[in-house]
Amino acid sequence: MKNLRKYGNPPFTAAVVHGGPGAPGEMAPVARELSSSRGVLEPLQTKATLEGQVDELRDILEEHGALPVTLIGFSWGAMLSFIFTARNPQFVKKLILIGSGPYEEKYAANIMSTRISRLVKEDWENFLFLTETLNDSSAKNRDEALCSFGKLMSKADAYDPLPHEEELLECNCEIFKGVWEEASKLRSSGKLLELGTKITCPVVAIHGNYDPHPYEGVRGLLSGVLNDFRFVLLEKCGHKPWIEREAKERFYNLLKKEIYNY
Repeated sequence: MKNLRKYGNPPFTAAVVHGGPGAPGEMAPVARELSSSRGVLEPLQTKATLEGQVDELRDILEEHGALPVTLIGFSWGAMLSFIFTARNPQFVKKLILIGSGPYEEKYAANIMSTRISRLVKEDWENFLFLTETLNDSSAKNRDEALCSFGKLMSKADAYDPLPHEEELLECNCEIFKGVWEEASKLRSSGKLLELGTKITCPVVAIHGNYDPHPYEGVRGLLSGVLNDFRFVLLEKCGHKPWIEREAKERFYNLLKKEIYNY
């Protein structure tokens, strides 16, 4: 799989970074919306290690981006963008975190239980089957199971979603397992949050109030380590603001204001 898609015309002054890890393509609608007035890069992370993904993102931005760029990360991509910006501050003029995962381990403890509580019986049975498959290293269909698991979690993560198509290109369980194991250790050690002290650009976090990823693990923590930080909580909004009936318009207005009026 190629590791980059481009939208609009150069110069490419913004880049969107997908979640997962191992689930590229979901940020395509955001890239298309923003590309009406500027060039947007959509890096597709293909490396199975955290360091590999940081290096890959740097290489893509260095070759194709009009540096410094506005870096827009979603979910895991928000955390990756946070790590990247701390290590490569000269590459980023503004960092925007959408539905970011929490920056301390204790805030992650109830994410899955919140999701499970929102599942109907049929979805719960599917959840158990997919979890068993993903945890079975000998299973041959783990990539397909990861995609199905992601779609199931998206249902639990959404407040009132508009009709939409899932735009995942493919799923890779090896990437998910490899990257997330390292990222989890970084977070539990406290070193993930410490990286914020090295970020010098403005940072804006956008979060839905219905998102199972608790905003307390973003707003309170990052406000203590970042010099220029703002947090926006969207009401009636789940994990992906761009699919939410009640929040989509406000989300895009906010995002465009942050990018265009910088």
